[in-house]
Amino acid sequence: MHHREVTPAGEYLARLETGRDWREQIEAFARERGIESAWFQGMGAVQDAEVWYYDQDDKEYEPIEFDEHLEVAACVGNVARLDGEPFAHTHAVLGRDDAGTLSGHLNAGTVFAGELHLRAFEEPLVREHHPGTDLDLWLNP
Repeated sequence: MHHREVTPAGEYLARLETGRDWREQIEAFARERGIESAWFQGMGAVQDAEVWYYDQDDKEYEPIEFDEHLEVAACVGNVARLDGEPFAHTHAVLGRDDAGTLSGHLNAGTVFAGELHLRAFEEPLVREHHPGTDLDLWLNP
């Protein structure tokens, strides 16, 4: 297992702005504060969503769009540098009006309401291409 020790550099509670994109707001927050690594969790609701599923055989993301109101029952992820910019790797469990759920990599979602807890770290995380998975994964320290 690849690992590293991290030192907390800041801890934030944030309310996401209605009408803006969920993931883009996290990335903008990290950019504005110079955060190069963090872990976050959140909850709330979105007016629509684009969820990606990674096909491990084809090694491609398959986007699935939902044009419906969804509860963000759980959202977890991390912030790392990708191509020199903050990237929020965001996963979510989204609830439908019939209490069913869907989940995956939350690529985009228009915020209705959102609350976030983010813990930043001093040590930067950098993502680069990993040939075995064809994903952008953290580099070893």
